[in-house]
Amino acid sequence: MPTRGMNLHKDMSVNEWFLAQAKPGADHVAKRNLERQGFVTFQPMEQRLVARKGVPTAQARPLFPGYIFVSYPGEAAPWSLVNSTYGVARLVRFGDRPTPVPAQVMTELRDACDHADTIFLGTHLGPGDAVEVTLGPATTFLGEVERLSPNQRALVLLDFMGKQTRVSVPTVQLKAASGQMSPMGATP
Repeated sequence: MPTRGMNLHKDMSVNEWFLAQAKPGADHVAKRNLERQGFVTFQPMEQRLVARKGVPTAQARPLFPGYIFVSYPGEAAPWSLVNSTYGVARLVRFGDRPTPVPAQVMTELRDACDHADTIFLGTHLGPGDAVEVTLGPATTFLGEVERLSPNQRALVLLDFMGKQTRVSVPTVQLKAASGQMSPMGATP
């Protein structure tokens, strides 16, 4: 039996992956306790910008809150231990047995993550796309992407008081707009 849980990127010799649901607010507790029992865990994180006292701050949050991917590097996985692990609500099942996560899904998730299990969800925006600013002083303003730069910023044309104004905005602060543009960021 392995001595301690391992990080996904340190041990790629795991068998199948399964999904465990953590108790509310106990993701980190469940992950730690599963690793103590020799399970390999994987919880992809994403960087989100949140406003703290009006200042945009990057914060790592689980991509799938309340869920942790679990594997066991040995031949016979003690799956009955998962449901009794402190912090775990249950092992996700369909029928009587735990259902493995498809290998292709796990491969794609792992490949999209860096060494700290952080996934980059790049925006699929391009020049000419209508966007809404989601954070910062221009929140809710609508505009059009003029061009993207390699440092994850976009040059956006905002309609401000009837005048087109170019603004450089981090792409994580933009989302695709779902309506027509109007002055001052208001939707029609």
